[in-house]
Amino acid sequence: MTMGAGLFTFAYDIADEGAETVVANAADRAGADSILMAVTYHEGRDVFPHGRSHHLRYLEPGSTFFRPNVALYAESPIKPRQSALATAGDPLEALLAAASRRDVDVHAWTVFLHHDRIGEHLAYVPRNAFGDAIQTDLCASNPGARAWARALARDVASRGVTSIVAEAVQFFPLEHGVHHERYFLPLGPRTRYLLGLCFCDACLAEARSHGVDGARLARWARSEVERAFEGDVDDPPGQLSRDEMARMADGDLGAYMRMREGVVASLIGELRTVASEFGVRLTYLEPSGALKGYATGRPTGDPSPTVAWQLGLDLATLASVSDDLEMLAYAADTAWIAGDLAAYRAVLGDGPGLIAAFRPTAPDSTTVENLRSKLELAARAGVHRVDFYHYGLMRLDALDRIRLALHG
Repeated sequence: MTMGAGLFTFAYDIADEGAETVVANAADRAGADSILMAVTYHEGRDVFPHGRSHHLRYLEPGSTFFRPNVALYAESPIKPRQSALATAGDPLEALLAAASRRDVDVHAWTVFLHHDRIGEHLAYVPRNAFGDAIQTDLCASNPGARAWARALARDVASRGVTSIVAEAVQFFPLEHGVHHERYFLPLGPRTRYLLGLCFCDACLAEARSHGVDGARLARWARSEVERAFEGDVDDPPGQLSRDEMARMADGDLGAYMRMREGVVASLIGELRTVASEFGVRLTYLEPSGALKGYATGRPTGDPSPTVAWQLGLDLATLASVSDDLEMLAYAADTAWIAGDLAAYRAVLGDGPGLIAAFRPTAPDSTTVENLRSKLELAARAGVHRVDFYHYGLMRLDALDRIRLALHG
């Protein structure tokens, strides 16, 4: 296959195993020609099966895993928090040096608005219809959050990376904010969507500029959620219909949804402009495939692009404001992968380059044959790079599976 191949990795892998080892394993054992290092990331608790110093790690929240150029954040009210990992050395700098000696590209996997610095920067976070602050995220409408994103993009692009792989440039759903989220009452998909909508001052101002009374819509959303809390709403399970939701609140919800899509697209366009100043590509990491299949690898319903609207994403517009779009092909079934590839191609047309991310491990791909069949589908769909998630979280023998699936 003639596609490029990359490996997602953490700075923890670089610091723990050494940049030379990670690059050698990626290039020689997996047959990859690029590495995607998380230069910013959120908190988590992960198992690292081949970690040298730790097998179980708690990841630092909202940190930069390189030494930031603080001067570039002068216009941002949010300042970078340098990871403790970058105190002894700069993992990104080490990776770039090692990769250049092996002709391996480095892509900066950058989490922009999933911030998870609880209690900090509350002026820039989303707020639901009740005014509650969603402290794990930053709002894409907020001028301060957007200034932070542009400054971060400029800092990362100046490092000599091949591309920025932009994650978490979106609006966020109710779930996946913090660990141990609990709902001791049934909340259907419609109620969860409404409870996750942002009605912060910046979003309300943006809505007004589009002729939408966001405050009235927030009152309507509150009443709908309160009815669900009281048990008076028939909120059936299953995938939400965009058209059905758009008609709610006398069409105001549809106008609000379109406003959100414009906000996200414009921010991605701004990040692309910043990256292009340094000759760096902007890849948008489109998360719908994770919404569908991250937990089980067994997604159901309509193809992944059909849920993108819930995150404020209009994929057709994103095709015009990003250099590449990366889909998350998180599924065990090759037929599902084929359907998703066709769905993305139908939306994107001949727009940006298409990249696909696969998991060469359970729950998705436990055999060479299964993984190879998916990569062949990707090649036929015109995918120009396939990335594999995730170097530090997989057993090393998964690297062999990648090489055999790619190269035979």
